[in-house]
Amino acid sequence: MNVSMKIHREGRTIILAVFILLALINIGLYFYASRLLIYVLIWLVSLSVLGAIVFFFRNPMSLFTGDTKDIVVAPADGRVVVIEEVFETEYFQEKRLQISIFMGLTNVHINWIPVDGKIVHYSHQKGRFRAAYLPKSSTENERSTVVIARPNGEQIMARQIAGAMAKRIVTYAKEGEKCHINEQLGFIKFGSRVDLFLPLDAEIRVELDQKVYGNRDIIARLK
Repeated sequence: MNVSMKIHREGRTIILAVFILLALINIGLYFYASRLLIYVLIWLVSLSVLGAIVFFFRNPMSLFTGDTKDIVVAPADGRVVVIEEVFETEYFQEKRLQISIFMGLTNVHINWIPVDGKIVHYSHQKGRFRAAYLPKSSTENERSTVVIARPNGEQIMARQIAGAMAKRIVTYAKEGEKCHINEQLGFIKFGSRVDLFLPLDAEIRVELDQKVYGNRDIIARLK
């Protein structure tokens, strides 16, 4: 597993804007602050805010080096909050195994392609911005849905779901394009979760409340 750290492209404009704003505030306080202590405190707070935003948009660029045949890798960093059989109503109209990963604010918010194949469906649905760990968030929150057909024709679904603080879902996948493990599916800004809908005979390799790492941990093995 090869991991290197960069800043994700989704955060560069935001980080630059915050840096300029904080710099202007601190320059102004340098000339007008009545006490040095006040200026130092504001400077420390500004540094902490900028550091937190840089940390949120970190891009570890992890590389999965194992055999990708018949496996499903974690599409995101976070905690497994759902493993259950459900009736998927948006695309498949049949029973599927749902695995959901909730991303906290400290997790990397990059989303990854979970299997090798071809993008056969993409859609974006407007919705609410409820807490992403709630069960109804999968169908009621704002979300983007991507369906990938494996080389054998079997299809799986990855659904990016906005949360209470997530106001923008970015999806890079486009219908008709081939996709592979180690490629980025998209990015969700400031919290949320990713759902996977797998065939019922998939061999699940994770447990509830388990912490997983995107593009590193194996979620399931497909028949």
